[in-house]
Amino acid sequence: MAQAADPYVVILGVAQDAGHPQAACAKDCCKAAFADPSKGHLVAAAAIVDPDSKQRWLLDVTPDVRTQLRWLDENAPGTGIDGALLTHAHIGHYTGLVHFGHEVMGAKGIPVYAMERMRGFLEKNGPWSQLVSFDNIDLRTLEDGKPVQLNERIRVTPIRVPHRDEFSETVGFRVEGPKHSVFYLPDIDKWAKWTTPVEDVIASVDAAFLDGTFYENGEILGRDMAEIGHPFIEESVSRFAPLPAAERDKIRFIHLNHTNPAFEIEGAANKAVRAAGMRVAQEGEQVAL
Repeated sequence: MAQAADPYVVILGVAQDAGHPQAACAKDCCKAAFADPSKGHLVAAAAIVDPDSKQRWLLDVTPDVRTQLRWLDENAPGTGIDGALLTHAHIGHYTGLVHFGHEVMGAKGIPVYAMERMRGFLEKNGPWSQLVSFDNIDLRTLEDGKPVQLNERIRVTPIRVPHRDEFSETVGFRVEGPKHSVFYLPDIDKWAKWTTPVEDVIASVDAAFLDGTFYENGEILGRDMAEIGHPFIEESVSRFAPLPAAERDKIRFIHLNHTNPAFEIEGAANKAVRAAGMRVAQEGEQVAL
């Protein structure tokens, strides 16, 4: 009997909610990507894939979901989307749900896992409420720290984190398979605001995709970035520097703003991250579960 292939997490996008290049941006950070789309980046998301059962689940449903689903169909064939798990109600993380509606896919009962406030937001506000009333999606409530068994080999646990929670809670996801585990956290406020030491979470998994929205203070000209909650990559690199090399090697920064110089693989910022023993996430990279 053939041995079952390991399930895995694959990265479908690495950019902040607005993507790269960003609408109306005429700065150097976006000029090249507008001129050559191959230099751009899709909005941050991941998929959990079980190649044995041909099942696939999305971690966030982005404005780029059309392209991301096409990539999955070409590289991780399945029989559809078996579910989606949402981190929070900021535009890059759930607005792709409109493609599940009757104007596009006409989906039938796709399970969508969301925290209580996030679920209420979708149920009470259009156009999302229409997805519910038309049974395009089947909303299922997540609870902080309570695992959800996706199939016999994979389970996912939402972990509440501090962030701008205007419409919903914010969570990261711990994804566990038969052999390995991954932590996916595209958005959080400064590490110090989280009562859970992030180092403990990193130690408990085999790979950690962490908020890398901005590289450093001053990145956005004319704006006081002290008001922005995200941990700068420079701050994270400094904080994680004392960790053993094996722990630092688990860290991949994701959810990069269009201004973030770490996008450029041969640039100084990306090289500095790698020199510190960490990495910037790349679209298409896989981590076995």
